[in-house]
Amino acid sequence: MKGALRWLLPHPFLTLLLAVVWTLLQNNISAGMIVFGLILGIIIPWGTAAWWPDTPRGFRLGKMISYVLLVLWDILIANVEVAWIVLTRPNDKLRPAWVVVPLDLRQPEAITVLAGTITLTPGTVSADLSDEGHSLLVHALDTDDPDAVRDQIKQRYERRLKEIFV
Repeated sequence: MKGALRWLLPHPFLTLLLAVVWTLLQNNISAGMIVFGLILGIIIPWGTAAWWPDTPRGFRLGKMISYVLLVLWDILIANVEVAWIVLTRPNDKLRPAWVVVPLDLRQPEAITVLAGTITLTPGTVSADLSDEGHSLLVHALDTDDPDAVRDQIKQRYERRLKEIFV
């Protein structure tokens, strides 16, 4: 039965996520919207499963929740910092930098979450992933120490993602 269930729900977390997002986007929580969201949540992952060769072996939801809270806090703080920079510093005083972040992560899903986290946090943007997937190229809006930006990304985000995607 486990094989049949895996065939029907190749990505159970994605199924749940799609159903919840669909229901929230409708701005109408009703039984019909929830059922339709579940139908979409089953059909979309099932139809795209052929393009997902390797699913994560393990995923720690509790650690992901704490990661999301950390990222939301960082986004809030970075918004204030970037607003302060924009309002108080002339463009010629900015210190932008390109930073290469070597990756210990190897799972595409984990790398995608890391790149998305970097881009969502104001002041930094993930610009490129190396061909082998061993490093990210990140643009920082204002820094006097690119190595510190790299170290912060590795310690604050990548280290936690290694614990989430096992």
